[in-house]
Amino acid sequence: MSRPLSRRTSSSNQGHGDPQDSPMKEKSEKEDTVIGRSPSDHTYLSLKFPSRLLSTDSSPSKLSANENGFMADTSAKNRQRLILLLLRFSLLVIVVLALTGSFWWTISITSSSRGHIYHSYRRLQEQLVSDLWDIGELSLGPSKLKEFEFCGKESENFVPCYNASESLESGYSDGEEYNRHCNHRSRQNCLVLPPVNYKIPLRWPTGRDVIWVANVKITAQEVLSSGSLMKRMMMLDEEQISFRSASMMFDGIEDYSHQIAEMIGLRNESNFIQAGVRTILDIGCGYGSFGAHLFPKQLLTMCVASYEASGSQVQLTLERGLPAMIGSVTTSQLPYPSLSYDMVHCASCGIDWDKRDGLFLLEVDRVLRPGGYFVWTSPLTNARSKENQKRWIFIRDFAVNICWELLSQQDETVVWKKTTKRGCYYSRKPGTLPSMCSKGNDVESPFYKPLQNCIGGTRSRRWIAIEDRPSWPSRTKLNAHELQLHGLHSEDLVEESVHWSSVVRDYWSLLSPVIFSDHPKRPGDEDPSPPYNMLRNVLDMNARFGGFNAALLETGKSVWVMNVIPIRGPDYLPLIVDRGLVGVVHDWCEAFPTYPRSYDLVHANGLLTLETQKNRRCNIHDLFVEIDRLLRPEGWVIMRDNAALIESTRGLTARLKWDARIMEVESNNEERLLVCQKPFIKNQPK
Repeated sequence: MSRPLSRRTSSSNQGHGDPQDSPMKEKSEKEDTVIGRSPSDHTYLSLKFPSRLLSTDSSPSKLSANENGFMADTSAKNRQRLILLLLRFSLLVIVVLALTGSFWWTISITSSSRGHIYHSYRRLQEQLVSDLWDIGELSLGPSKLKEFEFCGKESENFVPCYNASESLESGYSDGEEYNRHCNHRSRQNCLVLPPVNYKIPLRWPTGRDVIWVANVKITAQEVLSSGSLMKRMMMLDEEQISFRSASMMFDGIEDYSHQIAEMIGLRNESNFIQAGVRTILDIGCGYGSFGAHLFPKQLLTMCVASYEASGSQVQLTLERGLPAMIGSVTTSQLPYPSLSYDMVHCASCGIDWDKRDGLFLLEVDRVLRPGGYFVWTSPLTNARSKENQKRWIFIRDFAVNICWELLSQQDETVVWKKTTKRGCYYSRKPGTLPSMCSKGNDVESPFYKPLQNCIGGTRSRRWIAIEDRPSWPSRTKLNAHELQLHGLHSEDLVEESVHWSSVVRDYWSLLSPVIFSDHPKRPGDEDPSPPYNMLRNVLDMNARFGGFNAALLETGKSVWVMNVIPIRGPDYLPLIVDRGLVGVVHDWCEAFPTYPRSYDLVHANGLLTLETQKNRRCNIHDLFVEIDRLLRPEGWVIMRDNAALIESTRGLTARLKWDARIMEVESNNEERLLVCQKPFIKNQPK
C-alpha cells in the first residue's frame, strides 16, 4: 500500500505525470476506491469474501493474470453448490436426530411428569388470559386508566335497565317501557355517591325497625300517606323512620300472621316450619313488614316488587336488612327455578290476577312447591259489585282448574293449597284450560323468559311435597335421594360444608385486624372478633351449592345471603332453593336488579375465572363498577380466584378508590384472596 500512497504524493508534487506510470496510477486509483468504501460496502465485502475462500477449484482463473490481484476460478459455482448440499444434508441429519430424541423422551415421561407439564400449561394459559384481559383494559384508552369520576346527583338511586325514556326510544310502549330492558347504554362508567346526609345503617336487629331518612329516596308525603298494613311507618324525628307498631297492645302484622296460620290449620305462625314452610315469596311486599315479623321464626321471606323511582318497596326493605329485589310477575318469568317457594303471599299487591286469562296466577303456580300455599288479601274477595264479583268468580274457578284447593276464606284473606299429586292435572275434564307445558317450554330456571300460558314445573324430578321435605334447619343438608336428583352424592355436600366452614372462620380472622387495627399488629396483641351482626345483607356472586350461605348460618352470623348463579356456569340454583335458601339466575354483564347501596358484603369465589373462560359481552371494568354500585359505604368485597387474575385487579381497585389487600391462600398456592373495603366518601351539598 506504500507504493500507491508514495505515487500519489509524487504526482501531487509534480505538475504532470510520467506516461510510463499510467498503469500503476490506474491501479492506485482502484485501490483508493476500495479503501474508501462506506461501512455498508464493508458489509458487502464480508458477505462476498467467504465464497471466495470456499472456492477450491485448481483451474486457472481468468483474472489470475490481471494486475488487480483478485483470485478467481471458472468452476467456483460448482464448488459452492457442493458445499451448500453438504450443509443441507447435515441440517437434515440434525433434525432427524432431534425428533427421534424428542419422541423417546416423550414416551418415557411418567404420569406424574405429564400432570406437571399439563398443570404448567394450564398456568401459562391462565396467565395468558389475564394478560389479554389487561391488554383489553389498556386498549380502552388513557381515559380508562385514571380514577373513575363520580356520577351526578340523578344517579344516587338510579337502577340501570329501568330507564323509561331509553326504552321508549328503543320502541317499547304500552307500559313495557317501565320494565327491565338492558343494553350497552345501561352500563355506568362512574361511581355512585351516597345522598347528602347519608349515614351507615343501624346494626341488626335495631336496623330492622328504624332507618335513616336520608338513606332512601322517599318524600314526606309518601311517609305521611302510608297507612296500609304492609306500608305502615311513622317519623320518629326529622332523621329517622320507624316501622314499629304505634301501639304496644296491638300489632297488626302479628295478628295478621296469626290469622294466616290458623287458616292453614296451625296454632300460630311459629308452626309454619313444622308445616314445611321455610321460604316465602312476598309479591308487592310494602316495606317488608311481613318478612320482618317472620324472620325471627326462621322463615325467609323474599320481597319482589316493581321498580319505583321514589318510595320504593324494594329499597326500603333492603335498608331494613331484609331480602328484596326488583321484579314483576306481570312482565316475564321471574329468575327463580320452578318449585322454589313454600308460600307465595300477596296483600294488596296491586296485581289484577284475573287479567290475561289468569296468566299471572300461572307464574305463581310455577314457583310454588307441591303442597305450598298462596295467600291473597284483597277487597276483591269480598266484592259487592257485579263486576268485581265476576272477577272473583273467575279467579276462584281458575284456581280449581290448576289444582289448587281453597282452604279458607276470612274477611279479605283467602288461602289456597297447591296439589301434591301430579295425577290431578291428568284427571281434569278433556279440553280443560290451561294445559300443561310441553317439555320445550317447561324451563326449570328461566332468565326473564316470556310468561307461559300453561302449567309449568309438573315435569320436574324435584316434585316433592313440602310436608315430605326435612324441616328447617335439617333441610340445608338434603338427603341422599334429593342429592341424587341434582347429580350429587352425600360426600360432595359434606366436603363442601367442611370447606366453607373453614373458609368462613378464615374470613372472620382476616377481617378482625383490618377492622380494628390502623397499624401493624404488635406481637401478643389480640384484636377482638368482629361482631356477629357487623354484616347483614350479603351477595354471593357465584354461589355454586350455596355452601358460603350455609356456613354463615351454621357459625351463627346474623345475615341473609342472595345466592346468584351466573348464566355462564352450571345451574345449581334448584339445589340452593331446595336447601331452604334464596337465590336468582343472573347475567353479570347486566346490572343486578336492585338499588345502589344494597349490600354490606359482596363475595365472589371463582367468578373471574368463570367469566374469562366464556364469551364475554363485557369486561372486568364493567363488573367492578357494578359491584361498587351494589356496595354500601364501608362495605366489603372478598374475592377468591386464580392468582394471576387477582393480581390483575390491583390497578382497578385503586381507580375505584377501594382499600385493597391481596393475600395468599395457605391451602392453595395457585389462588389469591382479594379483600377490599369501599370508603365512605361523603357527598357535599351544592
